[in-house]
Amino acid sequence: MFHHSKDLQFNARVSKPDPAFANILLEQFGGENGELAAAMQYFTQAFGAKQPHPDKYDMLMDIATEEFSHLEIVGATIQMLLKGVNGELKNAADSSEIMQVLEGKAAKENIIHAALSANPQFPIITGGGPTLRNSQGIPWCASYIHSNGDLTVDLRSNLASESRAKLVYEHLMKFTDDPYVKETLSFLMTREVAHYKMFEAALETIQPNFPPGVLQADPRFTQQYFNLSPEKSVRGPWNEGEMPGLGLDWEYIADPQPYVRETQGLTELEDDKADELEAADMLNQKMSEEKSEEIKSAEPKGTAAWSEYSATDN
Repeated sequence: MFHHSKDLQFNARVSKPDPAFANILLEQFGGENGELAAAMQYFTQAFGAKQPHPDKYDMLMDIATEEFSHLEIVGATIQMLLKGVNGELKNAADSSEIMQVLEGKAAKENIIHAALSANPQFPIITGGGPTLRNSQGIPWCASYIHSNGDLTVDLRSNLASESRAKLVYEHLMKFTDDPYVKETLSFLMTREVAHYKMFEAALETIQPNFPPGVLQADPRFTQQYFNLSPEKSVRGPWNEGEMPGLGLDWEYIADPQPYVRETQGLTELEDDKADELEAADMLNQKMSEEKSEEIKSAEPKGTAAWSEYSATDN
Protein backbone atom coordinates (compact mmCIF):
# COMPACT_ATOMS: atom_id res chain seq x y z
CA MET A 1 0.00 0.00 0.00
CA PHE A 2 1.58 3.23 -1.15
CA HIS A 3 0.94 6.52 0.60
CA HIS A 4 1.83 9.66 -1.33
CA SER A 5 3.18 12.66 0.51
CA LYS A 6 3.02 15.79 -1.61
CA ASP A 7 6.27 17.10 -0.11
CA LEU A 8 9.31 16.06 -2.11
CA GLN A 9 12.07 14.07 -0.43
CA PHE A 10 14.47 16.86 -1.49
CA ASN A 11 13.36 20.47 -1.93
CA ALA A 12 13.91 20.80 -5.68
CA ARG A 13 14.26 24.40 -6.89
CA VAL A 14 15.00 26.18 -10.16
CA SER A 15 16.30 29.74 -10.51
CA LYS A 16 15.31 30.34 -14.16
CA PRO A 17 13.62 28.60 -17.10
CA ASP A 18 15.78 26.36 -19.28
CA PRO A 19 13.73 24.27 -21.75
CA ALA A 20 16.84 22.87 -23.45
CA PHE A 21 18.11 21.39 -20.19
CA ALA A 22 14.58 20.23 -19.32
CA ASN A 23 14.73 18.11 -22.45
CA ILE A 24 18.14 16.69 -21.52
CA LEU A 25 16.87 15.89 -18.03
CA LEU A 26 14.20 13.65 -19.55
CA GLU A 27 17.01 11.09 -19.72
CA GLN A 28 16.51 10.50 -15.99
CA PHE A 29 12.73 10.51 -16.26
CA GLY A 30 12.07 8.07 -19.09
CA GLY A 31 15.56 6.97 -20.09
CA GLU A 32 17.37 3.65 -19.85
CA ASN A 33 19.31 4.63 -16.73
CA GLY A 34 16.63 6.84 -15.22
CA GLU A 35 14.63 6.76 -12.03
CA LEU A 36 11.61 4.90 -13.43
CA ALA A 37 13.86 2.11 -14.71
CA ALA A 38 15.49 1.78 -11.28
CA ALA A 39 12.16 1.85 -9.44
CA MET A 40 10.62 -0.83 -11.65
CA GLN A 41 13.74 -2.99 -11.55
CA TYR A 42 13.90 -3.14 -7.76
CA PHE A 43 10.11 -3.39 -7.49
CA THR A 44 9.94 -6.46 -9.74
CA GLN A 45 12.99 -8.07 -8.13
CA ALA A 46 11.34 -7.78 -4.73
CA PHE A 47 8.54 -10.25 -5.55
CA GLY A 48 10.91 -13.18 -5.93
CA ALA A 49 12.78 -12.23 -2.77
CA LYS A 50 9.69 -11.97 -0.54
CA GLN A 51 9.65 -15.52 0.84
CA PRO A 52 13.24 -16.80 0.75
CA HIS A 53 14.77 -13.41 1.66
CA PRO A 54 12.16 -11.27 3.45
CA ASP A 55 14.86 -8.90 4.70
CA LYS A 56 16.01 -8.22 1.12
CA TYR A 57 12.36 -7.84 0.07
CA ASP A 58 12.04 -5.05 2.61
CA MET A 59 15.20 -3.35 1.33
CA LEU A 60 14.25 -3.67 -2.34
CA MET A 61 10.77 -2.25 -1.75
CA ASP A 62 12.17 0.63 0.29
CA ILE A 63 14.71 1.54 -2.38
CA ALA A 64 12.16 1.07 -5.19
CA THR A 65 9.81 3.45 -3.40
CA GLU A 66 12.60 5.98 -2.94
CA GLU A 67 13.35 5.74 -6.66
CA PHE A 68 9.70 6.62 -7.37
CA SER A 69 10.19 9.67 -5.16
CA HIS A 70 13.28 10.57 -7.19
CA LEU A 71 11.21 10.26 -10.36
CA GLU A 72 8.88 12.84 -8.83
CA ILE A 73 11.83 15.15 -8.08
CA VAL A 74 13.07 14.87 -11.67
CA GLY A 75 9.57 15.46 -13.07
CA ALA A 76 9.04 18.47 -10.83
CA THR A 77 12.40 19.93 -11.86
CA ILE A 78 11.59 19.46 -15.56
CA GLN A 79 8.26 21.22 -15.07
CA MET A 80 9.89 24.14 -13.27
CA LEU A 81 12.53 24.46 -15.98
CA LEU A 82 9.65 24.96 -18.45
CA LYS A 83 8.09 27.83 -16.54
CA GLY A 84 6.69 30.31 -19.03
CA VAL A 85 7.11 28.11 -22.09
CA ASN A 86 4.37 25.52 -21.62
CA GLY A 87 1.11 25.59 -23.52
CA GLU A 88 1.35 27.79 -26.55
CA LEU A 89 5.11 27.83 -26.54
CA LYS A 90 6.00 31.05 -28.36
CA ASN A 91 2.97 33.08 -27.35
CA ALA A 92 3.48 32.25 -23.68
CA ALA A 93 7.14 33.13 -23.92
CA ASP A 94 6.40 36.68 -25.07
CA SER A 95 4.89 37.67 -21.75
CA SER A 96 6.54 35.20 -19.43
CA GLU A 97 9.41 35.10 -17.02
CA ILE A 98 11.61 33.52 -19.67
CA MET A 99 12.00 36.92 -21.37
CA GLN A 100 13.71 38.19 -18.22
CA VAL A 101 16.61 35.80 -18.72
CA LEU A 102 16.92 36.19 -22.50
CA GLU A 103 18.19 39.08 -24.60
CA GLY A 104 15.52 39.87 -27.14
CA LYS A 105 13.53 37.93 -29.71
CA ALA A 106 16.54 36.26 -31.37
CA ALA A 107 17.65 34.71 -28.10
CA LYS A 108 14.11 33.56 -27.38
CA GLU A 109 13.86 31.96 -30.80
CA ASN A 110 17.21 30.25 -30.30
CA ILE A 111 16.32 28.67 -26.99
CA ILE A 112 12.93 27.50 -28.27
CA HIS A 113 14.59 26.13 -31.39
CA ALA A 114 17.10 24.26 -29.23
CA ALA A 115 14.32 22.55 -27.32
CA LEU A 116 12.36 21.77 -30.49
CA SER A 117 15.27 20.46 -32.54
CA ALA A 118 16.54 18.23 -29.73
CA ASN A 119 13.18 16.47 -29.27
CA PRO A 120 10.16 17.85 -31.18
CA GLN A 121 7.73 15.59 -29.31
CA PHE A 122 8.63 17.21 -26.01
CA PRO A 123 7.09 20.69 -26.48
CA ILE A 124 4.64 19.83 -29.28
CA ILE A 125 2.90 16.55 -28.44
CA THR A 126 3.09 16.73 -24.66
CA GLY A 127 2.78 20.48 -24.29
CA GLY A 128 6.08 20.54 -22.47
CA GLY A 129 5.10 18.26 -19.60
CA PRO A 130 7.40 15.42 -18.52
CA THR A 131 6.71 12.26 -20.47
CA LEU A 132 8.10 8.75 -20.22
CA ARG A 133 10.53 9.24 -23.07
CA ASN A 134 14.24 9.93 -23.05
CA SER A 135 15.92 13.10 -24.30
CA GLN A 136 15.61 11.91 -27.91
CA GLY A 137 11.90 11.17 -27.65
CA ILE A 138 12.31 7.38 -27.48
CA PRO A 139 9.56 5.84 -25.28
CA TRP A 140 10.46 4.11 -22.04
CA CYS A 141 10.79 0.35 -22.51
CA ALA A 142 10.47 -2.59 -20.10
CA SER A 143 13.58 -4.14 -21.67
CA TYR A 144 15.55 -1.68 -19.51
CA ILE A 145 14.67 -3.87 -16.51
CA HIS A 146 16.98 -6.62 -15.26
CA SER A 147 15.22 -9.11 -12.99
CA ASN A 148 16.63 -12.62 -13.24
CA GLY A 149 15.01 -14.42 -10.31
CA ASP A 150 18.35 -15.12 -8.61
CA LEU A 151 18.94 -12.52 -5.93
CA THR A 152 22.73 -12.58 -6.21
CA VAL A 153 22.43 -11.90 -9.95
CA ASP A 154 19.83 -9.19 -9.38
CA LEU A 155 21.94 -7.45 -6.75
CA ARG A 156 24.93 -7.40 -9.10
CA SER A 157 22.68 -5.92 -11.81
CA ASN A 158 21.65 -3.27 -9.31
CA LEU A 159 25.27 -2.36 -8.58
CA ALA A 160 25.73 -1.75 -12.30
CA SER A 161 22.46 0.20 -12.55
CA GLU A 162 23.37 2.52 -9.70
CA SER A 163 26.84 3.04 -11.21
CA ARG A 164 25.39 4.04 -14.58
CA ALA A 165 22.79 6.35 -13.04
CA LYS A 166 25.46 8.03 -10.92
CA LEU A 167 27.50 8.70 -14.04
CA VAL A 168 24.50 10.16 -15.90
CA TYR A 169 23.88 12.66 -13.10
CA GLU A 170 27.56 13.53 -13.09
CA HIS A 171 27.38 14.32 -16.81
CA LEU A 172 24.08 16.20 -16.47
CA MET A 173 25.64 18.65 -14.02
CA LYS A 174 27.99 19.80 -16.79
CA PHE A 175 25.04 21.08 -18.83
CA THR A 176 23.46 23.47 -16.34
CA ASP A 177 24.73 26.52 -14.51
CA ASP A 178 21.66 26.78 -12.26
CA PRO A 179 22.95 26.34 -8.68
CA TYR A 180 19.59 25.04 -7.46
CA VAL A 181 19.36 22.44 -10.22
CA LYS A 182 22.95 21.37 -9.58
CA GLU A 183 22.08 20.96 -5.90
CA THR A 184 19.16 18.69 -6.79
CA LEU A 185 21.25 16.65 -9.22
CA SER A 186 23.99 16.29 -6.61
CA PHE A 187 21.45 14.94 -4.11
CA LEU A 188 20.13 12.42 -6.63
CA MET A 189 23.66 11.40 -7.64
CA THR A 190 24.64 10.88 -4.00
CA ARG A 191 21.64 8.66 -3.33
CA GLU A 192 22.81 6.43 -6.20
CA VAL A 193 26.07 5.97 -4.27
CA ALA A 194 24.14 5.21 -1.07
CA HIS A 195 22.00 2.61 -2.85
CA TYR A 196 25.12 1.03 -4.35
CA LYS A 197 26.52 0.45 -0.87
CA MET A 198 23.17 -0.95 0.35
CA PHE A 199 23.11 -3.50 -2.46
CA GLU A 200 26.77 -4.32 -1.90
CA ALA A 201 26.14 -4.98 1.80
CA ALA A 202 23.05 -7.09 1.01
CA LEU A 203 25.01 -9.24 -1.44
CA GLU A 204 27.63 -9.96 1.21
CA THR A 205 24.96 -11.36 3.55
CA ILE A 206 24.12 -14.10 1.02
CA GLN A 207 26.77 -16.80 1.27
CA PRO A 208 27.92 -18.40 -0.88
CA ASN A 209 27.16 -15.92 -3.62
CA PHE A 210 29.71 -17.01 -6.21
CA PRO A 211 29.33 -18.26 -8.83
CA PRO A 212 25.87 -16.80 -9.47
CA GLY A 213 23.09 -19.35 -9.66
CA VAL A 214 23.38 -22.95 -8.46
CA LEU A 215 25.80 -24.87 -10.70
CA GLN A 216 29.52 -24.63 -10.07
CA ALA A 217 32.03 -23.73 -12.77
CA ASP A 218 33.81 -26.55 -14.59
CA PRO A 219 37.26 -26.65 -12.90
CA ARG A 220 38.93 -27.58 -16.19
CA PHE A 221 38.13 -24.21 -17.75
CA THR A 222 38.09 -21.78 -14.84
CA GLN A 223 41.70 -20.65 -14.65
CA GLN A 224 42.77 -20.13 -18.27
CA TYR A 225 43.42 -16.67 -19.62
CA PHE A 226 43.61 -16.79 -23.42
CA ASN A 227 45.95 -14.17 -24.88
CA LEU A 228 43.82 -13.42 -27.94
CA SER A 229 45.44 -10.08 -28.76
CA PRO A 230 49.13 -11.05 -28.67
CA GLU A 231 50.58 -7.79 -29.96
CA LYS A 232 51.78 -5.70 -27.00
CA SER A 233 50.16 -8.09 -24.54
CA VAL A 234 49.64 -6.84 -20.99
CA ARG A 235 49.88 -8.84 -17.78
CA GLY A 236 47.93 -7.93 -14.66
CA PRO A 237 45.96 -9.40 -11.75
CA TRP A 238 43.33 -10.56 -14.27
CA ASN A 239 45.76 -13.00 -15.91
CA GLU A 240 48.67 -13.65 -13.53
CA GLY A 241 49.07 -14.62 -9.91
CA GLU A 242 46.19 -15.73 -7.74
CA MET A 243 42.59 -15.47 -8.91
CA PRO A 244 40.60 -13.12 -6.64
CA GLY A 245 39.03 -14.99 -3.75
CA LEU A 246 39.45 -18.52 -5.15
CA GLY A 247 42.90 -19.56 -3.95
CA LEU A 248 43.81 -20.68 -7.48
CA ASP A 249 46.38 -19.31 -9.91
CA TRP A 250 45.66 -18.02 -13.38
CA GLU A 251 46.93 -20.19 -16.24
CA TYR A 252 48.21 -17.85 -18.93
CA ILE A 253 47.80 -19.28 -22.45
CA ALA A 254 50.29 -17.14 -24.36
CA ASP A 255 49.58 -18.72 -27.76
CA PRO A 256 45.98 -20.00 -27.76
CA GLN A 257 45.76 -21.41 -31.31
CA PRO A 258 48.31 -24.24 -30.99
CA TYR A 259 47.13 -24.87 -27.42
CA VAL A 260 43.59 -25.48 -28.62
CA ARG A 261 44.83 -27.73 -31.43
CA GLU A 262 47.09 -29.76 -29.13
CA THR A 263 44.28 -30.31 -26.64
CA GLN A 264 41.77 -31.30 -29.33
CA GLY A 265 39.63 -28.28 -28.67
CA LEU A 266 40.23 -28.35 -24.88
CA THR A 267 38.89 -31.92 -24.61
CA GLU A 268 42.23 -33.59 -23.84
CA LEU A 269 43.91 -31.49 -21.18
CA GLU A 270 47.11 -32.58 -19.46
CA ASP A 271 45.38 -32.25 -16.09
CA ASP A 272 41.87 -33.67 -16.36
CA LYS A 273 41.08 -32.46 -12.81
CA ALA A 274 39.09 -35.59 -12.09
CA ASP A 275 39.03 -34.96 -8.34
CA GLU A 276 37.93 -31.35 -8.79
CA LEU A 277 35.22 -32.40 -11.25
CA GLU A 278 33.86 -34.94 -8.79
CA ALA A 279 33.88 -32.34 -6.02
CA ALA A 280 32.07 -29.87 -8.30
CA ASP A 281 29.41 -32.46 -9.15
CA MET A 282 28.87 -33.19 -5.46
CA LEU A 283 28.61 -29.48 -4.72
CA ASN A 284 26.14 -29.06 -7.59
CA GLN A 285 23.92 -31.69 -5.98
CA LYS A 286 24.29 -30.18 -2.53
CA MET A 287 23.60 -26.60 -3.72
CA SER A 288 20.62 -27.73 -5.81
CA GLU A 289 19.03 -29.40 -2.81
CA GLU A 290 19.75 -26.48 -0.50
CA LYS A 291 18.45 -23.84 -2.89
CA SER A 292 15.35 -25.87 -3.64
CA GLU A 293 14.66 -26.44 0.04
CA GLU A 294 15.28 -22.75 0.77
CA ILE A 295 12.46 -21.79 -1.58
CA LYS A 296 10.10 -24.60 -0.64
CA SER A 297 10.46 -24.07 3.11
CA ALA A 298 9.66 -20.37 2.72
CA GLU A 299 6.44 -21.00 0.82
CA PRO A 300 3.33 -20.90 3.00
CA LYS A 301 1.33 -24.05 3.63
CA GLY A 302 -2.30 -24.05 2.55
CA THR A 303 -3.83 -20.76 1.44
CA ALA A 304 -1.21 -18.31 0.25
CA ALA A 305 -1.50 -14.78 1.66
CA TRP A 306 0.98 -12.03 0.89
CA SER A 307 0.25 -9.93 3.99
CA GLU A 308 -0.49 -10.62 7.62
CA TYR A 309 -2.97 -8.18 9.12
CA SER A 310 -3.21 -7.60 12.83
CA ALA A 311 -6.53 -6.79 14.47
CA THR A 312 -4.69 -4.51 16.88
CA ASP A 313 -3.45 -2.20 14.14
CA ASN A 314 -4.83 1.31 14.34
